[in-house]
Amino acid sequence: MRARGVWERGESGQALILALGGALALIAAALALVAIAGAVTGKGRAQRAADLVAISAVRSMRDDLDRLLAPLRLADGDPNPAHLAKATYLARARAAALEAARANGVDPQRVLLRFPDGDSFAPVRAKATIVAGLRGGHGQRVEASAVAEAAAPYGAVAGGETGMATGGGYSGPLIYRDGEGMRPDVAAAYDKMAAAARGDGIVLIVVSGFRSDAEQAELFAAHPDPTWVAPPGHSLHRCATELDIGPSSAYSWLASNAARFGFVQRYSWEAWHYGYDAGPAPCSPQAKR
Repeated sequence: MRARGVWERGESGQALILALGGALALIAAALALVAIAGAVTGKGRAQRAADLVAISAVRSMRDDLDRLLAPLRLADGDPNPAHLAKATYLARARAAALEAARANGVDPQRVLLRFPDGDSFAPVRAKATIVAGLRGGHGQRVEASAVAEAAAPYGAVAGGETGMATGGGYSGPLIYRDGEGMRPDVAAAYDKMAAAARGDGIVLIVVSGFRSDAEQAELFAAHPDPTWVAPPGHSLHRCATELDIGPSSAYSWLASNAARFGFVQRYSWEAWHYGYDAGPAPCSPQAKR
């Protein structure tokens, strides 16, 4: 009987240990779930902050882009007060992004802001990365990282707006994409190309389309190098068939796929410049309708 009692007490002790072990396991699992929930919540906060930081940067770029492209000097040779240097343009975008971070409770030192197309003549993209220490469930501290990228379309004209071209080599209707005008047949082909690019995870942006001779003259005055900017009256942009397309991360995709949609890279040294050659020739009489 004594032996049995010892066994019973031992069995009861083992059962108690197992029960305690099970309870501890449940508590650990619950704590793990709380930590995971906190991390998910923190991740969501960081992602929203990253989105707002990137959007704030490109909003500044969108608002300042006309000043970036304004002539460096006026017709009389004096400095143009409306012109904004690229370094200042990017600094203003950075300042807007960091202010958005502060407004959303993120330490600006936790923000890494890059401009993926910063080497281009007119950058329009911003990429924000945030690694933030946030409070999760029950006050637990979690590390959450988030990345957001945004682009500023050139101009403020809505995608579906139409108009008429004047002052160039083409005088017909224009269809606008990202605020830039082009011939209707060019717009239809571009839409197909942009849809195919989106299917491959690439977002295309039209940075420049139709330009009148007067606009070309201003651009040439600011950058009088015919290798990069054609003199007024000589740019195919006046024909509404030419598109400068970004961002730089799309150049490889364009080089491999643009021909399927009727576009050709006009100049080997301009990875962004594509012209439409599947319709009437640029500025030809057949195109003026």
